[in-house]
This record gives sequence, structure tokens and C-alpha cells, in this order.
Amino acid sequence: MTETAPARKIAFATFVRRALDDARAMRAWTGTEVSRRTGVSRQTINRWVRGDWASDPEAERVVAFCEGLGLNPAAAFAALGWDRAATPRGAPGAPPMDPDVEALLRRLVDPAVSDAEKFHIRETIRYLAYRPTLPLDVRKGGEQAG
Repeated sequence: MTETAPARKIAFATFVRRALDDARAMRAWTGTEVSRRTGVSRQTINRWVRGDWASDPEAERVVAFCEGLGLNPAAAFAALGWDRAATPRGAPGAPPMDPDVEALLRRLVDPAVSDAEKFHIRETIRYLAYRPTLPLDVRKGGEQAG
């Protein structure tokens, strides 16, 4: 982390605290409801509010938090000091997005899609993203290399 880490932590904690306050005031959501709708655990949200993290929050979780609350993730990225438009010189650009992933992202931001369906999409993606990788011999149907 850089020397600006304390300022970034304070800025992000302030952003998260305001988002939670707005969710409570405007939607009457509890911390549990915010966690359910965003897919970010209460423990993680509480660490963010306290500024109690050693390394930057995962971008995917920040995006999920923002989308679940109907916020623009750019505001959270700005609080964290991230510039998504800037790519370091010589660094390759982002790989092309899979069309199926693009379709899911469009559904997640579509106001016509129900909250229940968005929740199901997020839970399925989360399951797939964090499931353990099967050993090679299991993936090949139990065949042994010979």
C-alpha cells in the first residue's frame, strides 16, 4: 500500500457508510438485507466501514456492492483511488468479454429484471467463481495418464 492508504481507507469507508445509511433510510434495509442483495458478506461490509483491510477490496465485490444498492461503481473506485480508464504503459488491455458474460451483466443492470432473478444470477456466478477446481484425473472421467 502507498502512503495515501489511510486517506483511501477513510474515503472508501465514508462511501460505504453513506451507501448503508441511504439503504436504511430510503429502503428500510437492514445490514442483513444489504448483504443478501449485494452478495457481499456482512463481515466484509463491516471491515470496509471500519477501514480494516490490509489489501485493496476485490473489484468484483465492490461492483456487486454498488450494483446491489443501485450505485455507480465509479464512485467507489474514485474513493479507492482506482482509475479504471488508465492502463499502465505496455500492459495488455482487458481480454475480450465472453458474449454470455456480457448478456448476464446486461440483465444485472436491467431495471425490468426482477430482484429475485438478479439475486439468482449473482448466486450462480458466485458459486461458479469460487468453487474448487477438480483434479485433472476427475475432469477426464477418472482416466489415468499412461
